[in-house]
Amino acid sequence: MIALLAYLLMPIDLVPDFLPVIGFADDAIITAVALRYAIRHAGVDAVQRNWPGTPEGLRSVLALAGIKWSIGSARAHSPGPN
Repeated sequence: MIALLAYLLMPIDLVPDFLPVIGFADDAIITAVALRYAIRHAGVDAVQRNWPGTPEGLRSVLALAGIKWSIGSARAHSPGPN
């Protein structure tokens, strides 16, 4: 998570942010990969406990990461090998 934060704070991106749509795509993709990694190692319970936003916001971010989760449920399913 520290590496993700460092990447997001860097002024230089893989794809410059001033390019329409794709400029922010690299940030979103890297964030989704980091979130999947965190959930595989810490579990969705830990992410849910530490989520500062709304449950709907968490559901949106988890959907972006390709993780199925419902509000009020501590169960998540991430496709692929464990």
